Amino acid sequence: MAEAMARVRAELGENALILASRQVGDGVEVTAALELDDDPGPPPLTRDPPLTRDPPLTRDIEPPNHAALTFHGVPAALLATLERGDLAASLASVLKSVPLALTAAGPPLLLVGPPGAGKTLTCAKLAARLVMSGVDPLVITADGRRAGATEQLTAFTALMKLDLVITDGPVSLGRVLSRHKRTAPVLIDAPGLDPFDDSQAVEMRALAAVANATTVLVLQAGLDPAEAADLGQAHAELGATLMIATKLDLARRLGSVLSAASAGHLALTEAGVGPGVADGLIRFTLAELASRLLAAIPDHRR
Repeated sequence: MAEAMARVRAELGENALILASRQVGDGVEVTAALELDDDPGPPPLTRDPPLTRDPPLTRDIEPPNHAALTFHGVPAALLATLERGDLAASLASVLKSVPLALTAAGPPLLLVGPPGAGKTLTCAKLAARLVMSGVDPLVITADGRRAGATEQLTAFTALMKLDLVITDGPVSLGRVLSRHKRTAPVLIDAPGLDPFDDSQAVEMRALAAVANATTVLVLQAGLDPAEAADLGQAHAELGATLMIATKLDLARRLGSVLSAASAGHLALTEAGVGPGVADGLIRFTLAELASRLLAAIPDHRR
């Protein structure tokens, strides 16, 4: 038995338990077992299945100019053309910008537009530019019938030591121009006329015809783009070919500028950027427009 116990512990270890024993012939039969630990221990290690990559998420990439143009209210018809690539170059495909000719040899400039657009102040700014360059223009107002219409321009021209000629319609304007010797540029401040009213539209055509003038639409920025498009197209049908955008310093959204110019096929030429007569008007290039479109978007919308 002692020999059998020794052999059991040699094979199963000191923790072997003797369950039973009996005499068999000349020897001993011993039944033994190994007591298992209550803690089974960690499960056997298994190899994780190979990692699989999820397909990449796909989303539409917003065109680089889209956020800015949307903020400004640029019409959807122009977005597809303008939202990609260099904005100034894209603008050149839908708009034109030309210098404003202010010469004695050139035709008079007739400034038209809705009331409050800034025609009178723009006329004063153009006159100041000429005076500072050594040229005294002929300044005419064609709004002599409306009470108080001439006081502002009278004050400006007096400061510049210019005479203001006051007319009250196409007939008197034609009479003044027929007597004038063309030795200086001519600036004509038209009354605020409604291009959708038949009688006022006729008067606007007549002013341009008797003056043989280049008609320039003066329109403030910040209007509803659809309304601005209607105004641009209506003035173009009455002979306007150029556009001066005013009050850019007061408007956060410039979609109306693009809408009016595009709808009327009007070439941009100058922009009002402040109330100063001497420095409140700048050359309005497409690069300048692009810069203002991209710069004005608020930080939280970039």
